[in-house]
Formats: sequence, structure tokens, C-alpha cells
Amino acid sequence: DLDAPLARSQPAQLGPFRVLRQIGRGGMGDVFHGERNDGAFEQQVALKLIRADYAGLGLDERFRRERQILARLQHAHIARLIDGGVSAGGQPWLAMEFVDGVDLATWVASNCPDLRRRIALFIKICGAVAFAHRALIVHRDLKPANVLVNANDEPKLLDFGIAKLVDDESTALTQTIAAGLTLRYAAPEQVLGDRTTTATDVYALGVMLWELIKNQR
Repeated sequence: DLDAPLARSQPAQLGPFRVLRQIGRGGMGDVFHGERNDGAFEQQVALKLIRADYAGLGLDERFRRERQILARLQHAHIARLIDGGVSAGGQPWLAMEFVDGVDLATWVASNCPDLRRRIALFIKICGAVAFAHRALIVHRDLKPANVLVNANDEPKLLDFGIAKLVDDESTALTQTIAAGLTLRYAAPEQVLGDRTTTATDVYALGVMLWELIKNQR
């Protein structure tokens, strides 16, 4: 952690997609806006690329696991998986549905929606989480930054990078690591390193709901 961060160069191409611009950055990867350029058809995507300096630390397998999880989730309020692969430099990538919107906190700050509008949006988020739970998938990192809202108040749930299958207790891939949770929204069992369940997501939803309804004008 004391080392200077490695310079991150923007790739020109990932699979059949041209990389246009960077739209996000996390501790373990970058997100780019991209477009299909193989001549098949026009398509805008969000490209998630794992950092090269994390190769070999177990995250490659977690990234492949995220692709498998997302392939099971087809819901109106969950960002859809489109494609995936490995870059020329050996970095795993995902192509996701491109959502033209802002994160949940920005949506609240920019629109100052009334309570009814906030609750209506939150119910849609809960519907997406409930759908994942019915597929036996726990998100484990629910927070405003992982919800994008478009101009029609339609949310999209993002980032199943540390999700787990409810019936999978293997420690290598399902254990929550410090870099993979947001303490403000993390349930007590996550902080303690105990077994996570669907209740873990319910806890995070409760924190998000409290933030949505506080400081009403």
C-alpha cells in the first residue's frame, strides 16, 4: 500500500468493443464506456477491466465468477451482462449494459425528490435484490454507488463482484475481504468475517433506506 500506484493505461480495444473513455475507477479495476465496432450492429456498453497489478492475487477467478453470476440474472433493474473475455495483456473484462444515469446519492442531491418518489424508487431496488435472492445470489456490496438511476427514475443494480451463491460455502471465493466491502453499509457478520446470508443484503438496504428518507426538505 505504500508503493506508488502503477500507471493505468486505457486499452484501445476489448474483444469486439472499442474503448471510448473512462467512466469509473475502483480499487481493483476500471470502468470504461465502449462501443461495438465489429460491424455486426451498433451497441453501447460499460466495460469493466480488472487492474493488471492484481493479476495472480485470486481476483481473476472472482472476476470470472462474477460473469457466471451475472449470466443468471435477467431483470429489468439489474445491469445486464453482454460479453466477457481476457484482454491482450491477460486482464479479465466484462461488457455490461451501458446505463445512462447517475448514482443514487447524486440522483437525490440533484433532483430533491419527495418522499413518495424516493420510496417508489427504493421498491424497485428491493425488487431487483429479491430477484437475486430467489436465484440464491447475495450481492454483499449494496450501496448508493452501485445503483444507477436514469432520467425516468428507473434504477439499475450494478457490481456483483463480491456476490456469493447462498449454497456455496467455499472460503476461497466467498469470503468477504477488506478491499471488497464498504464499511458504512456492511452488516455485522461481514465485518466479523462470519457467514453471510440474504439478511446481509437486507441490512445494507436498511442503511440505504435510512439515507433516502433522512433530511427531508
